[in-house]
Amino acid sequence: MRSARLRRTRRPAAVALVSALALTALAACGTSSSAGGDDNGGAGAGSSDPSAPLDPKTKVTLTIDCMPPAAKAAELKEWKEDVAAFNKTYPNVTVEGRSTAGQCLEPPRFTAMLKAKSQPDVFYTYFTDLPQVLSEDGAADISAYVNDKTVPALADIDPNVLGSLKQDGKLYGLPTSNYTMGLLINRKLFKDAGLDPDSPPRTWEEVRAAAKKIAGLGGGVAGFGEYSAGNTGGWHFTAQMYSLGGDVVDASGKKAAFNNDLGKQVAKNLHAMRWQDDSMGKTQLLKWGDLQKQIATDKLGMFLAAPDDIAYMVQQLGAKYENFGMGPIPGGKNTLAGGNNYMVKKGISGDKIKAAVAWLNFKNLTVGKGQFDWARSKADGLPVGVPQPNFWLNDSKAKDDASRVQNATMPVANFKAFMDNPVAGKAEPPKAQEVYKVLDNVMSGLLTDKNADVDKLLATAEAQVNQVLSHQ
Repeated sequence: MRSARLRRTRRPAAVALVSALALTALAACGTSSSAGGDDNGGAGAGSSDPSAPLDPKTKVTLTIDCMPPAAKAAELKEWKEDVAAFNKTYPNVTVEGRSTAGQCLEPPRFTAMLKAKSQPDVFYTYFTDLPQVLSEDGAADISAYVNDKTVPALADIDPNVLGSLKQDGKLYGLPTSNYTMGLLINRKLFKDAGLDPDSPPRTWEEVRAAAKKIAGLGGGVAGFGEYSAGNTGGWHFTAQMYSLGGDVVDASGKKAAFNNDLGKQVAKNLHAMRWQDDSMGKTQLLKWGDLQKQIATDKLGMFLAAPDDIAYMVQQLGAKYENFGMGPIPGGKNTLAGGNNYMVKKGISGDKIKAAVAWLNFKNLTVGKGQFDWARSKADGLPVGVPQPNFWLNDSKAKDDASRVQNATMPVANFKAFMDNPVAGKAEPPKAQEVYKVLDNVMSGLLTDKNADVDKLLATAEAQVNQVLSHQ
């Protein structure tokens, strides 16, 4: 699942399938970087050596997904600035950005695009999308094009993040952002309940105790919130399993792995919080967006989230940065990780691939430039200081962290517990959305039925997930 930075599966779409014809005809709303591009690539002084950097004389046109829409004026301004800066080095590369109303990519549209082979030259994907893209033969192997000359900070990119773009040793794209899930808290409610907002709960026992205190404030305040609809319940059940060192699908990827002691521990704890403690609120069947509204209006003490939920709540819901804090996911064994990437369309020319790598390096993979130009983000009124995306290691991490703090527009100390106690990220399971849909039934059963039979819920879900996994 994904967070507010347009992560497709965190907000499962309820839109109709967009036709392949409509996708093929999608306008390339433009920030054309330079006149006279060659749509087929290959014109100009391209090198036959894929490992060599792009020759500035090479003349190509690149179509690229997810240019910010006009409604995101600051982001669109920065995109145009980055195209202009990129063209100072590569004046003959024409960048044609494609903008999509609403979410950047929605599941039906993404699937239809791949099947129609209508994806742009450089197309936006998510950590879990590689199997689907490769099944449609949609992405180019760019291994030979990516090295420390074409991506100078390559050695400083978290290998786990790059790993989401690899299969059988081959690289199919480059990362844009990443996230790991933690415990998001409402600092005001913590203080009101006599809890320390600088030390969020670190175990699920502590979560339960804190939730009871917060719910005890009355006035319809819930201590802890959970999803149970729209595939988000299953997503969070998975996160809780990970936090205790468990899984929902075994290592073979062919069998459910949650109908065990850890799965029962997760289920029984949630059921007890909901019905014995009355600390989760009476309104259930919640999905992405519901808990954000509750915590932003001081009606919820805490829930599992990615850090960029905070920026979403401030920008979209009118909340204040200082009212939120984060700690690592309770349990701390593992946490659910995800993020966003760009892949390169299979079949385009070598020169186009070189241009794509050069653009992605400039825009997304250079400390102090593009998306990591935090001074510019601050000047443009965009949030600075959210702990993620942060896939840097070594010197790049030190430089980027220093710039984030220097240009922060929010109290970064509120996230210290999260930043100082990193938890190893673990990828989403195979057939994630179908698995989550099944596990929604477990979550909804626990949170809406006081007499829920935990063993039966898990056994039924196990059989259904095994059926899902058998069709791979």
